[in-house]
Amino acid sequence: MLILLVSVVALSIGLAIYVYQRFANRLYHSAKVGGPKAYPILGNSIQFGTKTPADFLLEVQKANKEYGKVYRLWIGPDLIYLISDAKLVEGILSSQKLLDKANQYEFLRPWLGNGLLTSTGRKWHSRRKIITPTFHFKILEEFVEIFDQQSNIFVQQLKTKTISGEDFDVFPVVTLCALDVICESAMGTKVNAQLNSESEYVKAVKNMATVATARSFQAIARMDLTFFFTPYRKMQKDALKVLHGYTDKVIRSRRQELATSSAKTANDNENDVGIRKKVAFLDMLLQAQVDGKPLTDQDIREEVDTFMFEGHDTTTSAISFLTGILAKYPDVQQKVYDEVRSVIGDDLNVPVTLSMLNQLNYLDLVIKETLRIYPSVPFYGRALLENQEINGITFPAGANLLIFPYLMGRDEDYYEDPLEFRPERFSVEKSAAKTNPYQYVPFSAGPRNCIGQKFAMTEIKSLISKLVRHYEILPPKQSKPDRMIAELVLHPEDGVPVRIRNRVK
Repeated sequence: MLILLVSVVALSIGLAIYVYQRFANRLYHSAKVGGPKAYPILGNSIQFGTKTPADFLLEVQKANKEYGKVYRLWIGPDLIYLISDAKLVEGILSSQKLLDKANQYEFLRPWLGNGLLTSTGRKWHSRRKIITPTFHFKILEEFVEIFDQQSNIFVQQLKTKTISGEDFDVFPVVTLCALDVICESAMGTKVNAQLNSESEYVKAVKNMATVATARSFQAIARMDLTFFFTPYRKMQKDALKVLHGYTDKVIRSRRQELATSSAKTANDNENDVGIRKKVAFLDMLLQAQVDGKPLTDQDIREEVDTFMFEGHDTTTSAISFLTGILAKYPDVQQKVYDEVRSVIGDDLNVPVTLSMLNQLNYLDLVIKETLRIYPSVPFYGRALLENQEINGITFPAGANLLIFPYLMGRDEDYYEDPLEFRPERFSVEKSAAKTNPYQYVPFSAGPRNCIGQKFAMTEIKSLISKLVRHYEILPPKQSKPDRMIAELVLHPEDGVPVRIRNRVK
């Protein structure tokens, strides 16, 4: 019995020493930064991980006011810093030492694998090099054709809303349009989500976002061992079956078609996989090589799924919030409408070109101001590979740094009357006076900035310009509280209710 007791004590001491040595560096430096009280083992997951999605963001804002623009959390054994200080953000995003993504991105790997969003090091560099030409303006011009065609369907689907004159949530309608756009752009195939609103793919994307958010801030869901026993495991399994199944099917079909159709003419574009003149993102990946070798189907799926994720939910968020903004601010909507008419004209059937969209300068300001208040990605993270001092604060190796564009965009230290909608903030004259460009980073910045920023801005312009030419957007009869849900993408708890009526010429 004595030997057993001594063995248990020795094992306990050894374990304690191991844990201390592993976490001493983090504990030492984290103690110098404020934050809410953390409990043993669970850390702050009780306070942050048990909240509803909307209450979670309110809790973050509350802690931000109490502890300042940088504070620390412990979610289980993981140290997380929440940061909304522009000087710190500049040091983080511009650093070559911080190219690794935060641990939160690990929870996307079951879906996105080691694609551009989640990969690091040499793999990230090689993938970035392959994908960058995809967003060249000549290829973007071909994507604009897709934006325009799907926007036509979008406004047609809204016709019934003018008849009733009642409030409706624009968010799910925009979601289906964005899904049609990204499927055709990414894979060269049509899912016709706008004509078939019960899309399994949309539901699967939403469920994966729920899983990833839960694993980010709930200690039990965060750890692989205990995650197995949570309901999130089945939710993830079912979602991945839909997401991967669809992408795999299209890749196999497209690879086979490309291998046998080199002699086909441009008229052979009526088959299931969407052979057409325009080159899809998938086509370029199928022809790409790394070190003289083509990408595998898994490599391609990682990048296609990443493009689908980043180009679907994010633009849905931006377009939906912007639609609500135009309803709330009729003077802004009128300026947008006048500019669109002056550039595109009154013919509702004229194809919209990239050149036209690039001339919509005021709409560009409106989009930027919308993303300041409602950034599509409310927070994103970086992981530290070694201790690093940034602006007087030493962040320890192994820590995760979460940057909050959502908080910075609403900070009165950075913006006068931050909750007021003023597109002119982003005019050339005003922008030149900003103290730090890193106070506005909805698309991130530095080496790992959003590669699809131009794609997103162009898609938003295309759909909004089409919408305002057809309809006047009106505020809802019954307004709802502005409660936000911060998952992978920002979205309103109660949707974006608006009304519309036909434009009177």
